[in-house]
Amino acid sequence: MTRNKVLSARGLVKHFKMGEVSVKALDGVDFDIYEGEFIVILGPSGSGKSTLLNMIGGMDTLDAGALLFRDKPVHEMDKKGLALYRRDAVGFVFQFYNLIPSLNAFENVALAAQISSRGLDVEKTLAEVGLSERMDHFPSQLSGGQQQRVAMARAIAKNPDILLCDEPTGALDSESSERVMQLLKTINRTYDKTVIVITHDTDIATVADRVFHINDGRLTDIECNG
Repeated sequence: MTRNKVLSARGLVKHFKMGEVSVKALDGVDFDIYEGEFIVILGPSGSGKSTLLNMIGGMDTLDAGALLFRDKPVHEMDKKGLALYRRDAVGFVFQFYNLIPSLNAFENVALAAQISSRGLDVEKTLAEVGLSERMDHFPSQLSGGQQQRVAMARAIAKNPDILLCDEPTGALDSESSERVMQLLKTINRTYDKTVIVITHDTDIATVADRVFHINDGRLTDIECNG
């Protein structure tokens, strides 16, 4: 089956000022990502992977290059356009969950579903991540792995085209990490969502369709699994 491109990048460049020194976080990055792919962006700390994720997520602007979402130029969007892109096209999963502590699991997920123009059923989404019995629990009453599953349900409930995961297992033990990655793979297959995970953990790369190796702001290799 032919897959359509969901993201295309050409010559992505991003600089950051550190005092009087300019650091090039991205140095001419090119790639194409297709619908339903599971992509891992692998690289050490400071390699540029977080900057790349921020660009894909519309959370930062480019200094040069072009980034297209379904042929729409993300790099040319104004603040309103980027806000709509983040709201409708992208779901985020962070390392430290970023749940609202005063809301229970159901309410955290419902908040995301309500702001989306095509949100999914909250109870069903929480059931998909194995939390049917924990919907009324607050973050402080949940384990780290359970909190991350709430965060994943929150991202899915928006019904985005792309799920962006920033070191989603970084705060978890090895057993919880494995469960979270298997759940991400299940989400990828069940919902046919494009999933992009950044990590420095080489073990995580084994679940990906393709692995983008990044170092010093450049994609040094793209590896296909299977």
